[in-house]
Amino acid sequence: MRQTSGSKYLQWAKTRKPARFNLAASGVLPYPLLQLGARIEDIEINGPGLYGFEPLQEAIAAHCGVPPECVVSASGTSMANFIAMAVLIQPGDEVLIEYPAYEPLLAAALYLGAEIKRFPRQSGLEDFVSDRTRLIVITNLHNPTCARLLEPDLKNLAEIAGRVGARVLVDEVYLECMYGERTSAIRHGTHFVCTSSLTKAYGLSGLRCGWIVAEPDLARRMWHMKDLIEPSAPHPAEQLSVIAFRKLDEISARARAVIDINRALFLDFLRSCSQVDVAMPDHGTCVFPRIKYGDSDRLFGLLHDHYDTDVVPGRFFEMPDHFRLGIGVENSVLKEGLERLQKALETASPV
Repeated sequence: MRQTSGSKYLQWAKTRKPARFNLAASGVLPYPLLQLGARIEDIEINGPGLYGFEPLQEAIAAHCGVPPECVVSASGTSMANFIAMAVLIQPGDEVLIEYPAYEPLLAAALYLGAEIKRFPRQSGLEDFVSDRTRLIVITNLHNPTCARLLEPDLKNLAEIAGRVGARVLVDEVYLECMYGERTSAIRHGTHFVCTSSLTKAYGLSGLRCGWIVAEPDLARRMWHMKDLIEPSAPHPAEQLSVIAFRKLDEISARARAVIDINRALFLDFLRSCSQVDVAMPDHGTCVFPRIKYGDSDRLFGLLHDHYDTDVVPGRFFEMPDHFRLGIGVENSVLKEGLERLQKALETASPV
């Protein structure tokens, strides 16, 4: 029987009352529609409704460095991941998923009937992969730590997948936070299927512009799977996404400026905070500190109820002594939120 409870993390994120200082947000603060420069005459309600809006297909393909026939558009990375898994997984297939993991990836694989095995993110796959493995699922940059897989790591993944005949699904939504330095894993061969979107790194979540990149035959199968979920996309969002791609350098510069200031603020916080430790990533909009005393659910309750501040409890990533904190928010929000976090940590720590 399939799991039908959906994603516990997304249910939590959508039903809690957000605090004033919301450091649980995982993307860059929203990009204003006014700055996108769209005119009303650029937008139509109804579009062709075919397998991809051609200007958007071409924009995504150019962004990813692949032919348009390798691109499947989707409503954000979450839909892209679900469509990709629905094609790549048969009930009973052995699927390897990194640990810690973004909970909706686990929930989707479980719903699709996979036999899930876990491998530690930092240790590699050699001791976990088998001849039964059909799919390996990773995030790059990693969700929740934003740690990066380097080129040798990706080449090793390609070699392992090729040896057992498996595919590798790489969620690259946070890789977009490397902006001009990003290179997709898709260039390492047809074993890779990559997903991403404009949502997290650019503040364009409302456009829901996501995609899958795969070899053409596999992409075609994914278009046909998408027919069952979303036969046609909202055309105004497609048109606005094309405009966003044309301005992506400008949008990226704005996002980088926000993150650079916030990264410095967070590093200052770490220097004065003895209650947490963290492996600070070089890129991305999230960090994943470990609490030296107590657990993150208790910290979340204290932060939310007494300091009007939110982070994401680590239990949603199977690590209750950690919490995820977003550094893509407004600079003033992060500064005040970190001050409140410091007070909450001091209150929660043993005397």
